[in-house]
Amino acid sequence: MIEVQAIDHVVLRTSKLDEMLVFYRDFLGCPLERQLDPEVGLVQLRAGSGLIDLVPVDSELGRLGGGPPRQDGRNVDHICLAISAVDTQALLSHLDGAGISHQGFAERYGAQGFGPSVYINDPEGNVVELKLPPTEPV
Repeated sequence: MIEVQAIDHVVLRTSKLDEMLVFYRDFLGCPLERQLDPEVGLVQLRAGSGLIDLVPVDSELGRLGGGPPRQDGRNVDHICLAISAVDTQALLSHLDGAGISHQGFAERYGAQGFGPSVYINDPEGNVVELKLPPTEPV
């Protein structure tokens, strides 16, 4: 039912946004793709066909992941897998049948543009976003 095409984006939580920008943007050459209001807290860098999202831990989005990154705190908010086109209701039924909880589909921005995606958790509690092809390509 699910056919993974690629990793769309990885979301890293950070307490060192400026240093992370120097590393990913300046040193590795990942150009700025998009940036939301600092209160919301999202900086997106282009990494080839994918994105690296940086989320400050003290921002609206960053606080959703708990405390700052450390030995007992996570710094990867979620990974996003680009999947092949599939009927959204059929996919939700597939997830329900497997006992995988979700919040349903929402329109979100990814490496290829805006499109529907759904969040699920793997057995270790890591958040995985399943992203369908974009409805509004980049």
